Amino acid sequence: MKKINSVDDIFLHELKDVYSAEKQLTRTLQKMAKLASDEKLTEGFKKHLEQTKEQIARLEKIFQTMKVSTSRVQKCKGMEGIIAEGEETLQAEVEGSIKDVLLISAAQRAEHYEIAAYGTVRTLAEQLGNKDAVKLLQQTLDEEIEMDKQLTAVATGSVNQRAQNTGPAEGKK
Repeated sequence: MKKINSVDDIFLHELKDVYSAEKQLTRTLQKMAKLASDEKLTEGFKKHLEQTKEQIARLEKIFQTMKVSTSRVQKCKGMEGIIAEGEETLQAEVEGSIKDVLLISAAQRAEHYEIAAYGTVRTLAEQLGNKDAVKLLQQTLDEEIEMDKQLTAVATGSVNQRAQNTGPAEGKK
């Protein structure tokens, strides 16, 4: 990690971190959309993939105004860990609604990480008086919060119940 001497340095570091997280997530969202069996979940992943591409473009716009290159951004270890844990889910030998429950769990972990990251960088942008960045980061934060709500709605609206009805009745005789 580069030496941090100021709030500006922290802002730039956190901005690069969330940029890396988004780049990593694009590959994972594609996989998740293919593995989901619930139509709403598949469509949600596809929609969020497109949003993620827009979010990356917003971050690149902020970097451009700051005259900062994104060519040598260090990999976000937090998202790397969340994705690695999620990969176990993607490799699990389960199908249908059971797999969908696991996909939602993995996706919500990533969303919560992003919500925390965007909340932090938006607040730092406010502190630094970077109104353009605040606007772009708030837009993304709102999208991340909405995606989390949509995942919860899909889970509680159908997926969890279907999974419960199709899974083995453990402990029952």
